[in-house]
Amino acid sequence: MTYVIAEPCIDVVDRACVEECPVDCIYEGDRALYIHPDECVDCGACEPVCPVEAIFYEDDLPAQWSVFTDDNARFFTEPLPGAATALDSPGGAAKLGRVGVDTPLVAGHPRPA
Repeated sequence: MTYVIAEPCIDVVDRACVEECPVDCIYEGDRALYIHPDECVDCGACEPVCPVEAIFYEDDLPAQWSVFTDDNARFFTEPLPGAATALDSPGGAAKLGRVGVDTPLVAGHPRPA
């Protein structure tokens, strides 16, 4: 099990969770943040600092956002738009920096007016 970042993060991208994460497993796309499921140690430090309550333990993710479990993993396991290969396990978000692209689910989400 792991923590998942869901829809409320889209277009907010508040980095309080990134700063709080002791293992550097929260990566920044363009419009959302993503938790690497293999790097997350399930400590829960990120959840209480999220200002929009977008982070959930996988088993506690509300049904309406269940697609975000696979979507968070997809950010690492499938090539992102414009990339030839998947990110896989880069070994820390700080090393990689802002990725600047999102999964199709997040990229296709309506932008705020």
